[in-house]
Amino acid sequence: MNTQKIEQAVKMFLEAIGEDVHREGLEETPLRVSRMCAEIFQGYGKDAACELKKTFSESYDEIILLKDIPFYSVCEHHLLPFAGKAHIAYIPANNKVVGLSKIVRVLSLLSQRLQIQERLTNQIADLIAEKLQPKGVLVVIEAEHMCMVMRGIKKPGTLVTTSALRGAFKKNAKTRQEALSLIAKLSINN
Repeated sequence: MNTQKIEQAVKMFLEAIGEDVHREGLEETPLRVSRMCAEIFQGYGKDAACELKKTFSESYDEIILLKDIPFYSVCEHHLLPFAGKAHIAYIPANNKVVGLSKIVRVLSLLSQRLQIQERLTNQIADLIAEKLQPKGVLVVIEAEHMCMVMRGIKKPGTLVTTSALRGAFKKNAKTRQEALSLIAKLSINN
């Protein structure tokens, strides 16, 4: 990541909107923004597929669901954040399971790039399907987009839900319904 270019661009942006880049509150803003970019866009330059390389042999062939995983990303259309929860399920095949944190890391790495929610949903499902070759994958993402809150239509509280179904979840309505009902159930903490 080229932090110097980010700092220059932020300074130009501030000047372009009519700000004084030398006033006290803004003097260090270009540096702060470049540091923020290095943090929130750390998915660039990292291969999310690497997270799914190590698997374990376990005789389990039912749904494994990670639900209510908080995430954030930045929309590539307006450079505003969107944030919400992801629900990711898979049905292992050939006794092949992966550490639970690896699924969460895939979500984190793919979301810490400029994104759109539809692409992010598909990328997670495709990567799990490709690397784990499970019987099925289901990804549901619910998020609120600041581009719909702060500008344009200005409708806070609107959630966008996207889903990606692969394998058994796409082909078998009963399997799909089981996973969706698990997502809909109250969390242990509630």
